[in-house]
Amino acid sequence: MLKTYQKMMILGLSLLLAWAGWKGLNALFYHQSSQATGLTGEGTRMKKINKSLEDWKKELTPEQFHVLFEKGTERAFTGQYNDFWEKGVYLCAACGTPLFRSEDKYDHGTGWPSFKESLAEPNLEYHDDPSLGMRRIEVRCAACGGHLGHFFYDGPAPTGKHYCINSAAMKFLPAGEAKNKLPRVATFAAGCFWGVEYKFSQVQGVLETMVGYSGGNTPHPSYRQVLTGKTGHAEAVQLVYDPAVISYEQLVRKFFELHDPTQYHRQGPDIGPNYRSAIFYHDEEQREIAERVKSELQASRRYQKKIVTEVAPFKGFYRAEEYHQKYYQKKLGPACPTG
Repeated sequence: MLKTYQKMMILGLSLLLAWAGWKGLNALFYHQSSQATGLTGEGTRMKKINKSLEDWKKELTPEQFHVLFEKGTERAFTGQYNDFWEKGVYLCAACGTPLFRSEDKYDHGTGWPSFKESLAEPNLEYHDDPSLGMRRIEVRCAACGGHLGHFFYDGPAPTGKHYCINSAAMKFLPAGEAKNKLPRVATFAAGCFWGVEYKFSQVQGVLETMVGYSGGNTPHPSYRQVLTGKTGHAEAVQLVYDPAVISYEQLVRKFFELHDPTQYHRQGPDIGPNYRSAIFYHDEEQREIAERVKSELQASRRYQKKIVTEVAPFKGFYRAEEYHQKYYQKKLGPACPTG
């Protein structure tokens, strides 16, 4: 017969494994840090919201404050949005920053709301979390710094992304209200992303920019992997813009202006599919606009050669390593050549 202490050890191990299953088993076994995956906490122009903890405590419910600013975790299967499937956008419960779309929500079975993609990478921060004897990647709101949940790579194909987020850290805006009230997202590839990001960051109405990799199927690639041209990814820029100031069509026309869209798998001296010209559309409206503008420019005879810009559905965006973010501003040197 098992002794009492042996029974206690078995019971404790069973509870630990059950808890790990809820949070994603890879949290125990997947030892990549935010640095290893290219996920770090800085690099955007996101305007920070500086409030004292006392101010946040007055504005939020006790549970919201505990999760967002004491890094708490709500009990599995108890959150308001765990089994919630209405169409709309999820915002930070503290500051209202847009975080996730309902289209990217799925049932991971862990007991917390799960998303396969962020609404806009510049709106999130990632930090290593060594708590509870594990190495996890914490997800925070980039504007207010509130703790949202954790990030894993045990999600659905093709990206494998899994944002495991507390319901208490979010508030929901129905689709009808969200359409005309929130900033929107666009993703472009036009050669070396250092210069492309800088040029877009100077456009009035562009709120945030971030460089990364998009268009391929290799999950969380490194810069060196993308350089081989074998990942399918292009060096891309994801931006958040205010549609009340600048339209998506204006951004598409700006995209065509800042590079040579007739160069196939290259821009200037940079050669390879990772330097290709591409528009990764996030919805049918963006696809229609991109195709129409591309056709108009081709018919205008502005370009002597055929426009080879790829117009493809957005599949995912992987943030590039920290030293690539705002590279032009950091180095105070010339942007890499385009055209």
